[in-house]
Amino acid sequence: MTDQRIDFLYLNEQDMVAAGVTDMASCVDTMVEMFSALGVGDYIMGGANRNSHGVFLDFPETSEFPNMPLAGPDRRFMAMPAYLGGSFDAIGAKWYGSNVANRERGWPRSIHMYTLSDKESGAPLAVMSANLLSAYRTGAIPGVGARLLAVDNARVLGMIGPGVMNSTSLEAFVVARPSLEVIKVFGRSAGSTKAFVNRAAERFPHLKIDIVDSAEAAVRESDIVSVATSTAAGAENYTFIEEQWIKPGALICLPATINLDPDFVLKRARNVADSSRMYESYAEELGAPAHDIVGILGVLWNDLIAAGRMDRSSIGDLGSIAAGREAGRVSDEEIILLAIGGMPVEDVAWASVVYRNALERGIGTTLMLWDKPLLT
Repeated sequence: MTDQRIDFLYLNEQDMVAAGVTDMASCVDTMVEMFSALGVGDYIMGGANRNSHGVFLDFPETSEFPNMPLAGPDRRFMAMPAYLGGSFDAIGAKWYGSNVANRERGWPRSIHMYTLSDKESGAPLAVMSANLLSAYRTGAIPGVGARLLAVDNARVLGMIGPGVMNSTSLEAFVVARPSLEVIKVFGRSAGSTKAFVNRAAERFPHLKIDIVDSAEAAVRESDIVSVATSTAAGAENYTFIEEQWIKPGALICLPATINLDPDFVLKRARNVADSSRMYESYAEELGAPAHDIVGILGVLWNDLIAAGRMDRSSIGDLGSIAAGREAGRVSDEEIILLAIGGMPVEDVAWASVVYRNALERGIGTTLMLWDKPLLT
C-alpha cells in the first residue's frame, strides 16, 4: 500500500517575496521562455478552444435574492487555469475576486490566490498568495515586447497611467532596455502621478523622470509607449492616441483599454498579439462589435475582422517571434502595436519558478490535505 498522505506548500506574500516573486529580471527571462513554449503550441488554456483568458463570474444589476452580490465597478470573480509545457511542465489556476470598494479597506482592488497541482493526480503542490505574482508577470510582458520588438538603443519611454501595471512594467522596461534614459509620465490624478514618479526615482536614480501634462506629450518622441489606464466601458472613455504623435519606429505596448484610428491600425501599423489565438477565443465568447465592452486592442481587431476590414493572418504573434518562427522588428521605422490581454500560462510559468525557488530555499509552510482520505 502506497503512502496516502498528501502535503502541499503554503506561501504567504512574505514567503513569495523571499522566493523571488519580485525579481523582475528573472520574471522577464521566464516570460520569454514561456512565449517560446506558447509559440510552438506546448500549452493548454481554458474553454472549449483551449485558448480562453478565463471564466468570469459577474453579477446582475438587481436581484430578487437579498444576499446576491450586485454589479459594481470591476466587481467579479474569475478563474484562470492553464497547463504549460517546455521546461515548466506545470498546471495550475489563479482565482481572484475584484471589487473597487476593497480600496476603502486599504486592500487591493483584486485579491489573488494561486494553486499549482500535480499534472497526473491533481493533488495540490502549492497554494500561494498571488497579487505580486500576477502584478509581476503582467508587468514582465511589456518588457518581453521591448526586448523583442523595440528599436535598438531605445532612450525615451512614455507611460500613460501611473498605476500598479505601469509600475511593474517600468521595472521590466529597464531590465529589457538598459539604454533607457528618459521616462515621461502622464496621469489623470496629480497625487498618484507624483507618487509613481517618486517611487520610480527612488528605484531608478539614473533615469530622468518627467511628469507631462497630456497623453500627447507622453507619446511624442518616445521610443516605447505603455498605456495602462483603467476606465469605464465605452470607446469614448478610452485613451486615444493620434497617429501623428507617434515617433517612427515606436513600440506601443497596450495592456489595457485603448482607442486608435482604425485606418492607422489597418494600413500603417504592424499589429502583434501576445496570443492571437486568445483573441479568437474572445471573438467566440463576446461576438462583435465588443470593443465598447472590452476595450483592449485585441477586441478592436476582432471588431475590424468581423466587419471584413482586417484579416487575422495579418496579426503577428509574440510567441511565434520568441520561438523564432516569425520575424521580430523588420525596420527602424515600423510602428508596432503590441496587444497584451493577460494569459493564464503567464501565471503558471512564474508560479512554477517561484515554487521551485521556495523548495530550494526552504521557504513556506507545509500543510496537510489529508493523512488518509476518508473516501476513495
